[in-house]
Amino acid sequence: MSLALAGVVSSAGPSAPRLAPFTPLALLPLAPFRSRASSPIPATQNETNDPDALYAKRDTVALAEQAAAIWQSRLDKNPDDFESAWKLARAAYWIGTQAPAAHRKPALEQGITAGRAATRIKPTRPEGHLWLAADMGALAESFGLRQGLKYRGEIKAELLTVLRLDPAYEQGSADRALGRWYYKVPGLFGGSNEKSEEHLRRSLTYNPHSTVSLYFLAETLIALKRKPEAQQTLERVLAAPIDPGWAAEDRDFKSKAKKLIETLK
Repeated sequence: MSLALAGVVSSAGPSAPRLAPFTPLALLPLAPFRSRASSPIPATQNETNDPDALYAKRDTVALAEQAAAIWQSRLDKNPDDFESAWKLARAAYWIGTQAPAAHRKPALEQGITAGRAATRIKPTRPEGHLWLAADMGALAESFGLRQGLKYRGEIKAELLTVLRLDPAYEQGSADRALGRWYYKVPGLFGGSNEKSEEHLRRSLTYNPHSTVSLYFLAETLIALKRKPEAQQTLERVLAAPIDPGWAAEDRDFKSKAKKLIETLK
């Protein structure tokens, strides 16, 4: 199933988030998922024209890029194509966090444009707002303080819009992302580990087995000096079943959990 200020020092108390770039949406990995572009899973002849089928094989980033190209082409032909707009914004987030470095910033910028289009076409649907926030957050995380300052407020506003429209969308992704927002943003700018925990726990009411929400909750608990609870939460990540729709993300966060849990022993 992913929004902060990099390099700003917080003046808040001990529970305030530390310096760190903010990743918005926890739908997708914070660190690059290993690309299998060197040995790609080939698309079948029928799949090459089906962007949804291509995107389902997004472990191979090149196939996600093919899907994005199809959605971009459709959007160019019909600027009011809502489905192509939000799905392009979603694909751009994956590409912008998983592709080779040179491809990332252009993909995220493309995703922001597509996300804005989706929110214009259907402002009362959550998809565009969520993926617009995701793309802005990834850009803010990866490309410095200026990007973080530029998008910090808009990211939070888009996530609050999703909460208002459909808090259950994508298994509570808006709460998950807001939990990450509060964890990563310095206290001087509104960050709070306590609020991070509150939102992450709320996101888990929609899917108690979400590897992403559980992993982010563990990091917040570590920041709150509650390491035994954090270790138990990471063990839940490792025990969680793989969701077929988010298998790539689940594998990535299980791998992260294994590494993080070793630091707590």
